[in-house]
Amino acid sequence: MSPQDTPDRTPTLDLGPQARIVARLAEGVGDAALEDPTPCPDMAVRNLLGHLTGLAAAFRDAARKDLGATTDTSPDASVPDIGPGWREQLPKVLDELADAWRAPEAWTGMTRAGGLDLPGAVAGAVAADELVIHGWDLARATGQEYTPDPAALQASHGFLAAAAEESDGGGGIFGPVVPVPDDAPLLDRAVGLSGRDPGWTRPVL
Repeated sequence: MSPQDTPDRTPTLDLGPQARIVARLAEGVGDAALEDPTPCPDMAVRNLLGHLTGLAAAFRDAARKDLGATTDTSPDASVPDIGPGWREQLPKVLDELADAWRAPEAWTGMTRAGGLDLPGAVAGAVAADELVIHGWDLARATGQEYTPDPAALQASHGFLAAAAEESDGGGGIFGPVVPVPDDAPLLDRAVGLSGRDPGWTRPVL
């Protein structure tokens, strides 16, 4: 993770810009695209949107140290899906996520997400990573342009690189690392570290 440190040593990273990018991507998804495939194995667009909604709530509550059902449930517990009000719910919970991580205390102490106990600063880095990588997933799946927030991208890449190094470089936290040239754009390198092929394109249906 690489958020900047303030003089009181509290790490900070504003997740608001990246959360708004993801919200705009979701707004651009037409109903006809909901069943389309995504770079996430076994996830259609609707499942990816459902996952984004759930993770935004989980990391919002992790920042607040409001531990319970949202923070205790493993993301692998079930295949996520959207509800009828997802177009209003997703941007709302993304805003709440960003606001929760603006509190300095969110970055300190311990919290929980996905059923795992972890330091607040690590949870913030994971939240940034989830928004960056799943933003890429959604953009690729729906044919939208995507430029992530630079600070969130830096945090995502730092988190993924550290995770790959801890596993001897071969096993990222989301799947085997896909080799990407060292001089590739930072987003491509982060995507490769996440276990995805940066060249993934929508299949011709």
